[in-house]
Amino acid sequence: MNPGADIPLIDLRGQRLSRAQYKRAIPRAALDVAHAMVAIEPILERVKSGNEATLKELAAEFDGVRPEHIRVPHSVIDQALADLDPTIRIALETSIARVRKVHESQARQTQTTEVVSGARVTQKWIPVDRVGLYVPGGLAVYPSSVMMNVVPAQIAQVPSIAVASPPQREFGGYPHPTILATCALLGVYEVYAIGGAQAVAAFAYGVEGLCEPVDLVTGPGNIYVAAAKRALRGLIAIDSEAGPTEIGILADSSALASDVAADLISQAEHDVNAAAVLVTTSPQLADEVRSELVERVAKTRHSQRISAALSGVQSAIVLVDSIEQGIDVVNGYAAEHLELHVKDLEAVAAAIRNAGAVFVGRYAPVSLGDYSAGSNHVLPTGGCACHSSGLSVQTFLKGVNFIEYDEAAFTDIAATVITLANAEDLPAHGEAISARFEENN
Repeated sequence: MNPGADIPLIDLRGQRLSRAQYKRAIPRAALDVAHAMVAIEPILERVKSGNEATLKELAAEFDGVRPEHIRVPHSVIDQALADLDPTIRIALETSIARVRKVHESQARQTQTTEVVSGARVTQKWIPVDRVGLYVPGGLAVYPSSVMMNVVPAQIAQVPSIAVASPPQREFGGYPHPTILATCALLGVYEVYAIGGAQAVAAFAYGVEGLCEPVDLVTGPGNIYVAAAKRALRGLIAIDSEAGPTEIGILADSSALASDVAADLISQAEHDVNAAAVLVTTSPQLADEVRSELVERVAKTRHSQRISAALSGVQSAIVLVDSIEQGIDVVNGYAAEHLELHVKDLEAVAAAIRNAGAVFVGRYAPVSLGDYSAGSNHVLPTGGCACHSSGLSVQTFLKGVNFIEYDEAAFTDIAATVITLANAEDLPAHGEAISARFEENN
């Protein structure tokens, strides 16, 4: 078997389908979150009724290590920064600065609307009081997820920020040192060595004497993290239930097969369920990409994982008749990441409606967005980009209306309110208006 040669082929030429049909034409990896929710129920209950010792027991069971401290000591975080490779530190600081610059432009301003003279409605954007940010471990190390979560929360001026990341056996039961060092660079010192569903539960319920409950949990994780977010939503707010990463590429004959293949591989590297989808008008490009995949997958470090992802049902090369049909396909698919490798970049980019983030042209690959473009890489997956946005400053803010009416403005609208209250058979609503006209006032 040639690695990368078995990526499925889907031929949509000669077909004109609805958006829903295009969406169904490109399958995704099957993830049984409902089954995972059943599996995590005992974990959630143990955390809810437990304490720090419970979290240590769960770490021993699921992570193969029993941390001495669940909350990472300040000194350990500082030491991680002191030991950080200077080259990595510079790269992190450069990326943090770019992410901060982009997200600062997302800050929301207080807006006051004068409805009529004497009547004002002011919308204020107020940060949530406390957030829990999840940074995954597993097959890779994700300091980039630290900055993507922390920076917008800081710009939103969230008063209390906590980070959780799985304990690592090779690092004494603490999260990976690069993750800790990134927390230090950002000034975050409330860090917990907790992974999986138990991390989300600890944030949601709180752990007496260790961790106060949060209002919002953000950050990607495995299926058990997604299941815990679903199970606890309502008790906490969440950003999304992140699934496996996805890259969609829309390309015509002007695209370079080497670029396209390298970018498909870059996302397939995450895990065996990662999705890599090329939509193209060029059968020649499709063939060239297949050849490039064979050569490149064999040479890359995680070739087995990548080959499994590329040959999975969630990956494909999709042939279409025209760029217009290709646009319909990618809008139906609603990829987490969408790259455009086409001649008329401006026109095609303007036609994209559904994608977590759109990478326009050869010099904007997804890997740039993963680290240093300035955009956020916590994005909607599983087709949710048709209705949801990526992580932003807005994620950490609540819009609250402040309503002020003087007597004249109130008097002017009172009859309207009473009429509507009676029309809804809620007379006490109207009486709350008319009471203000009673003589004893």
